[in-house]
Amino acid sequence: MKLFGTMKVNEKGELEIGGCSAIALAKEFGTPLYVMDENLIRENCKQFKKAFAQEGMVTEVIYASKAFLNMAMCRLIQEEGLGLDVVSGGEMYTAFKAGFPMEKVYFHGNNKTEDELEMALTHGVGTIIVDNQHEMKILHGLCNRKNQRIDILLRVNPGIEAHTHAYIQTATHDSKFGESIYDEKLGDIIRFAQTSEYLRLKGFHCHIGSQIFEEKSFYGAVEVMVAFLQQVKEQYGFETEALNLGGGFGIYYSNGDDPVDVEACLSTMLKLLKAGAHTAGIRIPKVMIEPGRAIVGNAGCTLYGVGNVKETYGGKKYVFVDGGMTDNPRTALYGAVYEAGVANRMNAQPEERVTIAGKCCESGDIIIHGIDLPKVQGGDIICVASTGAYNYTMASNYNRIPRPAVVFVKEGKAKIVVKRETYDDVIRNDFAD
Repeated sequence: MKLFGTMKVNEKGELEIGGCSAIALAKEFGTPLYVMDENLIRENCKQFKKAFAQEGMVTEVIYASKAFLNMAMCRLIQEEGLGLDVVSGGEMYTAFKAGFPMEKVYFHGNNKTEDELEMALTHGVGTIIVDNQHEMKILHGLCNRKNQRIDILLRVNPGIEAHTHAYIQTATHDSKFGESIYDEKLGDIIRFAQTSEYLRLKGFHCHIGSQIFEEKSFYGAVEVMVAFLQQVKEQYGFETEALNLGGGFGIYYSNGDDPVDVEACLSTMLKLLKAGAHTAGIRIPKVMIEPGRAIVGNAGCTLYGVGNVKETYGGKKYVFVDGGMTDNPRTALYGAVYEAGVANRMNAQPEERVTIAGKCCESGDIIIHGIDLPKVQGGDIICVASTGAYNYTMASNYNRIPRPAVVFVKEGKAKIVVKRETYDDVIRNDFAD
């Protein structure tokens, strides 16, 4: 198992994260348990801010909160000086209640409800990323009724096919997100925004997908978008002030993953944009990116307690843990691959190939298909690495299983930021009569 951030193996052969023993964490807070390395999250924030800067350009790093969000994370992002991308009323409300500066919030979504849009206007969200023509007209009407103006970006599809899972490609011609830059109706949308006294069109947003390892995909998006900005200026007389290039920077999950060099990639993207704008005769817009997974993915891990170990008649050996697809649905959803270790015996050599399976009543409830581990027994603690993104946020109560707690660890101290659900929490909204 590859170690990230403050992870290390101590003199007892036990895993430590943030100076805290994984075994002690499991005993104190129970399992399953999401453990987040606070130092690594902050280091990643700083790395993106430093790398995404270039003389003569205005830049902003915006954290994509759908990867991992709670009130403590909002505070951390605020302290690190990043903007915040939200995609629902719930994420927006979390930011508001955490005291996050709402003028630094960017509201996304392909089907925002009127209530969510009105909520954004009421709470002072800084920018709304408009997905489509219908939404723009709804937003215009709301602003008219409230006599309120709002900055917007229009989400467009540059037609870049990123080499990643089909479910997380977001800029193909038939994507559910945004409007294609090749669609004739895009002109009508731009003209509508230009003539609206309530909508201040600042520019455009694109996002080509997630978990991308090929730098060329990002560079291609920059080149296509520069040409698009030039076309918009020539056809509609619109000078783009802001361009959001989205996120999608892949991280290491397992052997074979080869993430981009973030610093080199971001530097090249900015250089391409700057040079392209100069050649095209357009102003250099403020440029933004939205990393999410790349900030929190490797900073999180999940601790599980081992229950039964069983070998089937067919010869397959299962290690059953006390969590599963309720706290990590990504294996079932995307065929995600993870690395893991036995946290209480990190120095032990692998002896057998096992499948780590959860406790849900579902054959597809698998966390890792086929991994070489030391001989595992009941009572061991399994650590699954790189679960910081899209695990806690996608967790469910399937089989009426309570969701795990989340702790931040730093310099030998653990702070609980999301309490473990109880059975009373599971039935809280039920009515028997």
